[in-house]
Amino acid sequence: MLVSGTSMYVGAAAGVFLFSYIAPAGVAWLRILGAALILLAVVRPARTAWQGRALLLAAAFGTITALMNISFYEAIARLPLGTAVAIEFLGPILVAAWGSRSLRDIGALLVAGTGIVLIADVHLAGSPLGIVFALLAALCWAGYIILGKRVAGAGTPRESLAVGFTVAAFVTAPFALTIVLSWQPDTPLLPVLTLGLVLGLFANVIPYGLDQVILRKAGQAYFAVLLALLPVSSAVIGWLILDQSLAPAEIVGITAVALAVALRRPA
Repeated sequence: MLVSGTSMYVGAAAGVFLFSYIAPAGVAWLRILGAALILLAVVRPARTAWQGRALLLAAAFGTITALMNISFYEAIARLPLGTAVAIEFLGPILVAAWGSRSLRDIGALLVAGTGIVLIADVHLAGSPLGIVFALLAALCWAGYIILGKRVAGAGTPRESLAVGFTVAAFVTAPFALTIVLSWQPDTPLLPVLTLGLVLGLFANVIPYGLDQVILRKAGQAYFAVLLALLPVSSAVIGWLILDQSLAPAEIVGITAVALAVALRRPA
């Protein structure tokens, strides 16, 4: 999960750069398209992956993931990143709460939620539309976990990822219009397209591929708690690489998340 988080935030850096040239929804669509092209080239799904229930499951998973990406990008375009992350994390919290079977599990969930709020430094003052987008991202994240568990158990997760992102790229293709509408004559075409592939690789292919491994080993409820490590990895990377200091509240939050992961039992 820590490797997944590191890869995701490397991709996030590429996404932030692209915001200077393309609208947030267009960046999210470019990320989905990049992931689809890479997965199709590497995995080369069999014909059976494009048929029947396998296609329906992959399409549903890819589409909910694409909507999660688009909603989150629209949220962080209107809200502070920490606030958007904390609101979005309501999705995994709901999934973990649904799978909790003991007071220990519920206690771990409360500790994880508290840690996320401390790390994220939540400020609810901001765009109401941004909060709506963050809540939509939270709902999609819950769907991503539930459908991702089914994809992980289907036996061909790599093919499902390739098919799912390909279908999602077509379903969300109308968002590509935001790229056309926001395109400027001085926009560097080749660097932007290259960054789109980099974004797809680091923000989708690597982390979502690792998620399939974790889901098979941990189950969806414990996986939802492990997702609390993502904001931790973001804060630590900022401290180590970007020389961003950690406030006392963030240190307490990181400790709380580590404690929650230790308390929560895997499936």
